[in-house]
Amino acid sequence: MSDKFFARKRWQSLGILGIIVALAIMFIIITEFSIVQGFASVPKAITWAVTNFYPNAVSLEKLPSILNKLVETVLISIASTTVAAVFAGFFAIMGAKTTRVNLFIAIICRGFGTIFRNIDVAAWALILLFSFGQSALTGWLALFFVSFGFLTRVFIETIDESSTDSVEALRATGAGYFAIIFQSVIPSCIPAMISWILFMIETNIRSATLIGILTGTGIGFSFNLYYKSLNYHAASLVVLAIVVSIFTIETISNYVRRVII
Repeated sequence: MSDKFFARKRWQSLGILGIIVALAIMFIIITEFSIVQGFASVPKAITWAVTNFYPNAVSLEKLPSILNKLVETVLISIASTTVAAVFAGFFAIMGAKTTRVNLFIAIICRGFGTIFRNIDVAAWALILLFSFGQSALTGWLALFFVSFGFLTRVFIETIDESSTDSVEALRATGAGYFAIIFQSVIPSCIPAMISWILFMIETNIRSATLIGILTGTGIGFSFNLYYKSLNYHAASLVVLAIVVSIFTIETISNYVRRVII
């Protein structure tokens, strides 16, 4: 019986793999993408990057300006994420099965999270550009909306997975709704929530670079300015600053996760 089961699973896996390969070939034909030319261009791209895309002594003079823009980008990412986390926490409590007030409000809260999460951050930036123009506020709002949607979803799942038993125990003792929230739900979920917030900050710093290109602010604007003016040495310094900042924040967030979890 087990041999037949594993054989059937193996054939199912091979069938799915065959479908994926067939779709990939079909899309390559439709888009007229040349795999040979793609791989052949890799050595040329590496050669160009090695000979042109690196910081030099002249580009280092722009480092203070680049660092100022980088700090602006990091602060916008942290601010948008933390404010979004507050709103997401409220919506998650209203939307989670464990803590919802009623089904109608829960559906609305989950719906808001789904809508904001499924619209890409670049799309939000383009939409908001019509109302707020190229400004830091546009980038902040774009990151806020996406962060709110994502955190609402993961907070709901965290509440439903982490606090069910303790909530049922408090309800059995006759505890009120707010006592359950502040004595059970928040204490049991806060480590996982902080971990998700740190992850979102890391993600937003990466996204903020693209948003900066669209909104004309932050480190993304600096990269776009140098790259379009063919100042590749300064543009490479911007990329290096972004990479270092991301690794630094990731190291800090990993340390915080080890401490709280």
